[in-house]
Amino acid sequence: MAVGILLLTHEGIGSAMRDAATRLLTQLPLRTEVFEVPFDADPDTVLPQASAKMRRVDSGDGVLILTDLYGASPSNVAAELARLGTPARRVSALSLPMLLRVMNYPELTLADLPATAAAGARNGVLLDDA
Repeated sequence: MAVGILLLTHEGIGSAMRDAATRLLTQLPLRTEVFEVPFDADPDTVLPQASAKMRRVDSGDGVLILTDLYGASPSNVAAELARLGTPARRVSALSLPMLLRVMNYPELTLADLPATAAAGARNGVLLDDA
């Protein structure tokens, strides 16, 4: 078994990230679902749909929920999901380097993947004079 990945984002972001990662890696090594929260959605209304997506990726080892913006509706829905009983961890500021780093370490546990995700995001930011 392995940790499942839920990309819980604003509209258009999660699908684009999953599609880019799939194109680069050919196949995602971790079961991945996307749930995009409409900008005008009530978080309480979308919670059951997000919960269903989370259950689809959970194979028993828990779910890493990657959100795009801490404090926004998708992140708030992720926080609620983490309270519903399925072992879950939330990491915000989703980026392609973050997602690729997670996918490159499919053997890691739910306890270890959040730090790996954060490292991918940090290491993906470079400043230069180009």
